[in-house]
Amino acid sequence: MGRKPRVEYKGEDIENGVKILAKLMRESANTVVLTGAGMDTESNIPDFRGKNGWWKSIDPRLVASIDSFYENYELFHEFYTTRIKRLEDIKPHEGHYILADFERRGIIKSIATQNVSGLHHMAGSKKVYELHGNIKKIKCNQCNHETELKDFFNKKNCSLCGNLLRPDVVLFGEALPADVWALAENDIRKCDLLIVIGTSLEVYPVNQFPKIAKSKTVFINNEDISFDHEFDIKLIGKAKEVLKMMPST
Repeated sequence: MGRKPRVEYKGEDIENGVKILAKLMRESANTVVLTGAGMDTESNIPDFRGKNGWWKSIDPRLVASIDSFYENYELFHEFYTTRIKRLEDIKPHEGHYILADFERRGIIKSIATQNVSGLHHMAGSKKVYELHGNIKKIKCNQCNHETELKDFFNKKNCSLCGNLLRPDVVLFGEALPADVWALAENDIRKCDLLIVIGTSLEVYPVNQFPKIAKSKTVFINNEDISFDHEFDIKLIGKAKEVLKMMPST
């Protein structure tokens, strides 16, 4: 049986959409959230794929790939040092805290995120699947030994094996961490409601999550995007503002 026709809410009508979403959440015993860059932009973290995103002016294959790590570590190191330092004063916004509160109260089960900022954890969320890693965690590329940010900034090598250090993020040309992916996939396959917030769903394989969900699916984003998956409801608005409209349930 196919999905019912899309229902979209935006502008003055978005409050009605939020009421329907709240009803779906009350009826769901197992709600999972998937977040992307649009969840973090209201904390002043730039979007990579938006119309003014970083990838419009920087070729990711030159600075954020496993090839650049091996072939031009100086450029790789400069790019990630700049990215990490830009996050030093970044804090979660109210929407992050609302999701953390929903988890604490049992309204949502878990969050799968494409973001590497760590803001969900900072806001207090506990069950977070960081599908692309965490940029503030540093590891050895060879033996995976974890170390401190200052070691990466100072271009130190691994204290155990002597190899180069890097942020613990998924680079272009690398596969997603299988263990984290499996946990997120399991939660999404079993959920009653999947809420997708602030992602263009351009990146494979994360863009397959709405398709494997056998549940109701809701899309919250600042701009409308066409997908080959038909969401049950679309709420077109900024993530923080939509989440702030949610009743205490």
